[in-house]
Amino acid sequence: ATRYSAQSGLGDLQPLLNFGASPRATIYLIMAARAHAFLKGRGFVTPEDIKQIAPDILRHRIVISYEAEAEEITSADIVQRILDQIEVP
Repeated sequence: ATRYSAQSGLGDLQPLLNFGASPRATIYLIMAARAHAFLKGRGFVTPEDIKQIAPDILRHRIVISYEAEAEEITSADIVQRILDQIEVP
């Protein structure tokens, strides 16, 4: 959603991002979600695991634009908007 925001129904984010999260960010998101689930005593990942760790994993992996900085929108704000708007499968 950070790299191709229009395809995810989040086209309004496009001007706010210079660079979205890389494929490596997804790999680390999965690894962290597995660790989070393990710490909660589960052998499987739930959408709640993703929601809990996504801000910490993704906020420093996206680069916001000057427009976002001028509007005082942080990368954490953008990650939260994505989590709020993307439907859980």
